[in-house]
Amino acid sequence: MKKKILVLALALCLLAGLPSGCGQPTAETSEPPAEDTAPATEPAAEETTPETREFTDSTGRTVTVPYEVTKVAISGPLTQVYAIPLVGDLMVGVSNYIAEDISLYLPDYISELPELGQLYGGKGEMDLEALLAAGPDVVIDVGDTKDGIAEDMDSLTEQTGIPFVHIDATVETAPEAYRMLGELTGKTEKAEELATWCEETYAMMTDMMAKVDADGARKSLLYCLGDKGLNVIAKGSYHAETINLMSDNLADLPEVVSSGNGNEVDLEQIMVWNPDVIIFAPDTIYDTVSSDTAWQQLTAISSGNYYKTPYGPYGWLSSPPSVQRYLGMLWLGALLYPDYCEYDLQTEVTEYYKLFYQCDLTQEMYDNLMVGAMPAE
Repeated sequence: MKKKILVLALALCLLAGLPSGCGQPTAETSEPPAEDTAPATEPAAEETTPETREFTDSTGRTVTVPYEVTKVAISGPLTQVYAIPLVGDLMVGVSNYIAEDISLYLPDYISELPELGQLYGGKGEMDLEALLAAGPDVVIDVGDTKDGIAEDMDSLTEQTGIPFVHIDATVETAPEAYRMLGELTGKTEKAEELATWCEETYAMMTDMMAKVDADGARKSLLYCLGDKGLNVIAKGSYHAETINLMSDNLADLPEVVSSGNGNEVDLEQIMVWNPDVIIFAPDTIYDTVSSDTAWQQLTAISSGNYYKTPYGPYGWLSSPPSVQRYLGMLWLGALLYPDYCEYDLQTEVTEYYKLFYQCDLTQEMYDNLMVGAMPAE
């Protein structure tokens, strides 16, 4: 990230036509004209709205932002998923191309926004020229609070003149993330609605898992990714939070890869773990694994206890590790522990899409999401 910040800074210097130090010319000042003698009686001063206010982000930084935020930019795909339900109408751009299969679930105007790129993740750096031209009031970064994030935000704020803020968001802290977003943007009523849904869903799932654990019924699981299915999301990864909550994640490794691609292992290691259930990410070997004799040696494969993660408009477990992981919680609860599940999965999923995306999920849309995700009836 430090290298990327330096690249961004140099690019900004070129855009501004300034030397590489990004120095700003000193503004000239002049003495104000002498004031006339005040009249004996002055009219009462009108109350005016302040131009700015202070906002404290999750790193503890106090950032000066416009009193009324009307335009926001986002740092990348993860932030985008959090932002669309609350401030989609304020967004000046998206982080990457909105494909047709994604736009199906989103408000129409989202797919019409320009593509600005992203700060984190490596899939195309942020388009600084387009960002500056869009003139956002603030740039929002939502997600894992990485080491050095405060310094990154300060550097970007200094170089662009646009306030950058970071809001921490894990599976557990998503409600507070929405409340902070509401405070920042003034959309407190909708933010509270989203936060409450997250809180109630999280409480429901943790209560269910307490009953599962009391009976010693927690299932062992691996989440496999990659074109060969040999990448796993390890227990200590930010991307593993939902998996850890809902199962016994067997991928307990000494060195955890922090990216969404996970840790690469070999099939022999997966055989040693031999989980009860294997979950495959979209676009991996789910469709062909049943005919692979090597994979058939695994109990989960030979017994048919392997499934594909739903995807739409974004991943339900990762890709990116966003608020949609609440859908992953609900899905894994219904999939792994049907005897403990006291909710109807389709009802919960339909409510989420309506609340977060204003999307009326049809039966066909729901069925498409569930392809490969549940046992065949």
